[in-house]
Amino acid sequence: MPIGGVLTAMVTPFDADGRVDEDAAVALINHLLENGSDGIVVAATTGEGPTLDDEEKVRLFELAVAESGDALVVAGTGSNDTAHSVHLTERATEAGVDASLVVTPYYNKPNPRGIRAHFEACAKATDKPIVVYNIPSRCVVDIPNDLLRELAQIENVSAVKQARTEDIEAIDGMDLLAGNDDMLARTLDAGGTGGILVASHLFGAEMRRMIDEPENRQEIHESLADAFRALSVTTNPMPIKSAVRMAGHPVGGFRLPMVELSEEEQAEIRAMLERHGLLSSV
Repeated sequence: MPIGGVLTAMVTPFDADGRVDEDAAVALINHLLENGSDGIVVAATTGEGPTLDDEEKVRLFELAVAESGDALVVAGTGSNDTAHSVHLTERATEAGVDASLVVTPYYNKPNPRGIRAHFEACAKATDKPIVVYNIPSRCVVDIPNDLLRELAQIENVSAVKQARTEDIEAIDGMDLLAGNDDMLARTLDAGGTGGILVASHLFGAEMRRMIDEPENRQEIHESLADAFRALSVTTNPMPIKSAVRMAGHPVGGFRLPMVELSEEEQAEIRAMLERHGLLSSV
């Protein structure tokens, strides 16, 4: 099954005590799937995965599987520790997810042989697809296209979430997913199958149209350009989680080191939502 469409990297709702709010998570999953998302990605970067413990992640995997019906569920299982990534990938598979998103090991800065060995180990831990997450801005390491071609030969390595901003190329045997909202149109034009996106919390139907209506793709992109800019006002997931909250969804606050937006940043998000008719009056 190709991995594609609008896959929303879901924020993780927290309650007033900072615990995962399962009821709010279920409500948000249903809202996303009813408003343009073809699937969801849980416990990844946007879901504050680095500050979730393993049991919280597995519970989110289970909730997503239970609530998503035929929609695609992708589990964020990657880290810079291969053994930990393997363990989480095994548990995600047991929970019934459709695929696992595995980030390039960060901080360790592995060489190409180390990157290949990392993804080989994760792929052996599951019979489900592995989505390679290439995000040089966070991981320091970039996976060049020639190495992606090598990874595509590994059984179960099926797609790449490409967050490199240049030299985007469709790789034979590997579905190409946009890794940033403002790259969706360009990635689709390059032969991509969809994207793992955050603005789709708010604009899922419009972003789905970018896939379904290639003749209108650039026009839709331009209509959302101000939203993409506002949602990049500071480090993800702070802007999108704040925006989702302002749009009326009770997703709570952040776990450190993520913090609330400044007054100026909040004003920019609020103005964007107001322009698009999404600011909640509650």
